[in-house]
Amino acid sequence: GEISSKKKSVVKIHTLGKLGVKRLVFVGLGKEKELTFETLREALGKARKTIAESKLTTLSIALDTFTTENLDALDAAHACSEAFELASYKFEGYKQKSNQVEKSIERITVYSDADSGEVGAALHVGRIFGRATNSARTLVNTPGNLLTSTDLADYSAALGERYGFEVEILEKEDMLKLGMGALLAVNQGSVEPPKMIVLKYQGKEEWRDVIGLVGKGITFDTGGYSLKTKAGIVGMKTDMGGAAAVLGAMEIIGELGPDQNVVAVIPSTDNMISGEAFKPDDVITAMSGKTIEVLNTDAEGRLVLADAVTYAKHHGAEYLIDVATLTGGVITALGMDMTGAMTNDVEFYEQVQKASEEAGEPMWRLPITEKDKERVRNSKIADLNNSPGGAGHAIMGGAFIGEFAEA
Repeated sequence: GEISSKKKSVVKIHTLGKLGVKRLVFVGLGKEKELTFETLREALGKARKTIAESKLTTLSIALDTFTTENLDALDAAHACSEAFELASYKFEGYKQKSNQVEKSIERITVYSDADSGEVGAALHVGRIFGRATNSARTLVNTPGNLLTSTDLADYSAALGERYGFEVEILEKEDMLKLGMGALLAVNQGSVEPPKMIVLKYQGKEEWRDVIGLVGKGITFDTGGYSLKTKAGIVGMKTDMGGAAAVLGAMEIIGELGPDQNVVAVIPSTDNMISGEAFKPDDVITAMSGKTIEVLNTDAEGRLVLADAVTYAKHHGAEYLIDVATLTGGVITALGMDMTGAMTNDVEFYEQVQKASEEAGEPMWRLPITEKDKERVRNSKIADLNNSPGGAGHAIMGGAFIGEFAEA
């Protein structure tokens, strides 16, 4: 093909034995001033897939050709190793295995004028990020019958053992004693026991300035008696994506050992239908003591997160980041490439937003007005309702959780 500087173009050229390598791979990056870490990562990922198709086993990378005024060799090294990990991911699934052995890259050599130790460290960090993301991908791809709340708790416990985290797994009996009525209500229709999963990492001498990572762990969501449509119910094994993201983050934290205190809290159950399942019109009491009128059993994520947020605060979390597949309304509003976010702390949000841009996972802040808060507080028989209506329902979910995040 013809070599092009077009953004994310990849051209492979056979040297016909005239050079010391069999093939040259050229990666287009567009205009130098417009190159971002994310664009570089995507372009290198595309190159990795092209190389894999060629069944090459050795590879050399001229790292400094990917640098600009804004991206140095260490940025390029991080982007390269992370991209290669992400692009090599494949969920094997459960088909019978073939006898064919796939060729893979056995050796990669990186050339750069930058300090070799620093480049090696950046490559290592990028690899950690990529592998942790792939771990989260595998969790999300695993079917609900093969990843129950118990399985998710076992996975978390193994992660804790690997990295020396303090691990706590609350069983149903523990939740009853603590009054976690919101999580228990969602679990009522299931034959699978619920779990409240806690991982604690202490990177400082004292347990202070604690960041709480809260991830929604609904392993399958039927919608309950507010049943999803035939099309809408397919793919609901992914409703624990928030939990997967949090566990991926904890894997990175375990590998890098940052100077930060972190507590991860994952409320996990499936949302099923049975003669014992919770129903619209039910009133339940969350761990915080607040009562909730259930208007929609398919707005279950915010219920389990309510108890998780309260429990994260119980463990000393002073800053909370809640990650959840909380309504498709965010995709309707912002599309497929932007994460919706809501906050009650603008200064903290700006730090998270900056990190999201650097990671190539941009987010957009959605508003929560006083009228939105009034809507979730609108119930004649309880403190809150879990679903004020379809208008702005992503915002309603955030406003609801905010009722439990406040001190």
